[in-house]
Amino acid sequence: MKILVIGASGRVGTDLVKQLLADNHKVIGTTRQTEQLFNDDNYAQIDLDITAEKNAIQQQIDSDIDAVYFVAGSGGKNVLEVDLHGAVKTIQAVEDKGIQRYIMLSTVFSLDTSKWDNPAIDDLKEYYICKHYADQWLVNNSSLDYTIVQAGALKEREATGKITINDSSAGENAIEDVATTLAAVLGASNTTKKVFSLKNGETAINEAVASL
Repeated sequence: MKILVIGASGRVGTDLVKQLLADNHKVIGTTRQTEQLFNDDNYAQIDLDITAEKNAIQQQIDSDIDAVYFVAGSGGKNVLEVDLHGAVKTIQAVEDKGIQRYIMLSTVFSLDTSKWDNPAIDDLKEYYICKHYADQWLVNNSSLDYTIVQAGALKEREATGKITINDSSAGENAIEDVATTLAAVLGASNTTKKVFSLKNGETAINEAVASL
């Protein structure tokens, strides 16, 4: 497949691109960095500014893309322009290009505001609001074959290869496990039009994804 990864230089994006390349996909990564992120014949890179106008974003996206990942994040800076408006503009641009598959990395309980009374979430309220409405747009205002993967706290630790999905409580995730889950979703037709949360658990990632 030819895959566009929006946010290839991020913590999850870097591991995701590595896995997609290992699976022999052709990957176009987006980053505002000038240096080439990966030395691989199947990798290309573009400087895509998701704070630009939708038409400018759309012009940089190839029409023969098979799937798009949105794993970009503001890191708490400019959350409206990046995590909300930037995400929605990429959804619109992808749809206008005739690309159907769109996989969004989101955050746990982004669509369930009843669970936002958690003190940890309260400290990230603006980010959660942005992710909530970006996810709502993808589900309710697009015709894309979406999957929304809602990760808990991202941790720089060794991957386990095992997760729990759709648990009633939030949890932590090894970054590589989130990337592996995103990669597994790509070829799993049962994940289209689905939203699910994940945290480190006891079920092998491919098995957990297949159970959706």
